[in-house]
Amino acid sequence: MSDYLVRATAANGQIRAFAVRTTDTVEEARQRHNCSPVVSAGLGRLMSAALMMGSMMKGEKDVLTLKVEGSGPVGMYLATANSHGKVKGYAANPGVVLPANSAGKLDVAGSIGVGLLTVTRDIGLKEPYSGTCELISGEIAEDITYYFASSEQTPSSVGLGVLMTKENTVDAAGGFIIQVMPDATEETISGIEEKLATVSSVTSLMAEGKTPEDILGIILGDVGLEILDRMPVGFKCDCSREKVKDALALVSREEMAQIIADNKPIEVVCHFCNTSYNFDVQELKMID
Repeated sequence: MSDYLVRATAANGQIRAFAVRTTDTVEEARQRHNCSPVVSAGLGRLMSAALMMGSMMKGEKDVLTLKVEGSGPVGMYLATANSHGKVKGYAANPGVVLPANSAGKLDVAGSIGVGLLTVTRDIGLKEPYSGTCELISGEIAEDITYYFASSEQTPSSVGLGVLMTKENTVDAAGGFIIQVMPDATEETISGIEEKLATVSSVTSLMAEGKTPEDILGIILGDVGLEILDRMPVGFKCDCSREKVKDALALVSREEMAQIIADNKPIEVVCHFCNTSYNFDVQELKMID
């Protein structure tokens, strides 16, 4: 099964919902960055959330970025997604290894520590819209739930999960976002809250082979779930040799002159996909 995202509605439009399978996408990120198990889990959760939130945007060129910064050893997780199901991401320190938390799970919260979640939406205006909130748990799903409530006044329930194998490969990854629309009745809200309270973790559901549609069906099947569309998703970085050359052109003349004087080729590595670009001295001399 390839990775994909579903968008849905329920209760005659009182609820909108998203669910995504990201197993292959997160595995590609793990391989590209050589992530430890806990970092794979943290980055995978953030990438799944970015894909679902990116799919909420309308514009062809709209881009959403999620950044989690904290006092923990990883320092920062960052994921960027567009409205077409493409995502990229990285962690500042991908090799961090931590013992399991008190529940015997990967300690994503411990890898992040105390910090902030920043959500940035670039919709083509002069300045991107950016909102920030404190992390309330560091587990990412709860933090995004809090962001929706505090910064966008949209009551939401967010579930995210990454299940690793003993060989440190991604066995399953994905998540869901359920959002209450302004016209939702108390009866609808309380019914969904009761259903959510009975739902096991995302990783448990995916380990059982549940699809995104299955997960939404478990939560919203009793209130007229309607799947609106499905969209393939995947890891995609838009870096290129030409873009790196454009970036090098912004280096000051003095700094570039010193690089050329060293008479050695340079290597530029993309943060998002870990692709290396090499430039010899002759190429550097031709960069304006």
